[in-house]
Amino acid sequence: MLKTFSITNIGRKRKLNQDYVYTSEQPVGSLPNLFIVADGMGGHNAGDYASKVTVETIVEKVAASSETERTRILDEAIQAANTLVRTRAGESAELEGMGTTVVAATCDGNRLCVANVGDSRLYVVNGKEIRQVTRDHSWVEEMVRRGGLGKEEARNHPDRNIITRAVGADESVKVDFFSVILKEGDMILMCTDGLTSMLEDEEIRMILDGARDIVEKAEELVAAANERGGRDNISVILIDPLD
Repeated sequence: MLKTFSITNIGRKRKLNQDYVYTSEQPVGSLPNLFIVADGMGGHNAGDYASKVTVETIVEKVAASSETERTRILDEAIQAANTLVRTRAGESAELEGMGTTVVAATCDGNRLCVANVGDSRLYVVNGKEIRQVTRDHSWVEEMVRRGGLGKEEARNHPDRNIITRAVGADESVKVDFFSVILKEGDMILMCTDGLTSMLEDEEIRMILDGARDIVEKAEELVAAANERGGRDNISVILIDPLD
C-alpha cells in the first residue's frame, strides 16, 4: 500500500509559482498510479501555464492510452504535451518560448518506472544513502559530465538554471527513462530545482531521516529550502512504496 504526500511552495523570491504537481495513488489508464512534477519557464504567466497544461495533458493521454508498456505510455503522453505546448505558444505572443521540465513516475510493488525531461529530479532515499536516479538536462551538468566543471562549481555557477532539454523547446522531445528495483526502507523523492539548488543531497537525506512521518518530512524539506533563501518555487512529492 502506497503512502504519499505532495507540497508546492512559491518560495521567498518569486511572485508566481510556476511549478505544478500531480499525484494519483489509484490507477490511471494502464498505470497502477501516477506521480508528476513540472517546473515551468517563460515570462509573465507562460511558465505556470506550460507546467499546468503539460501535466494535465500527460494525465489525460495516460488515462486514454491503449498501450500496456509503461515507457511507451509515458513517452506518447509527454510527446503529446510537447506538441500542445508548442501549438499554444505559437498562438499567443504572451506564451511564446514557454516550456517546462517534467519528471513522471509510476510504481508497481518494488518496481519503479521513471520518465524525465529537464532538471527536476527523482531520488531514491533510505537511512543510509540518497541516490539521484534522473540525470539533469542542464548546461552545468553537461559540463560536469565532460570534466569541465566540478560538482561544487556547478552548484553555484551563474548558468546553473540553463536547461538543455524541455517540453515545448523542440518539435519532438527526447525523454530519458529509468527502471529501479526498490528495497525495503526506500523512499522516493521527486522535486524541482527550488529544493536541490538550496540543499545538498546529504542535507536532504538527513532531513528525511530525522522527521517523524511523510508529511513532516516534506514540510521540513520546504522549510529548509526557504530558510536557505528560497530563491525559486519548491515542489516535493514523497512516496513510501512499501509501507
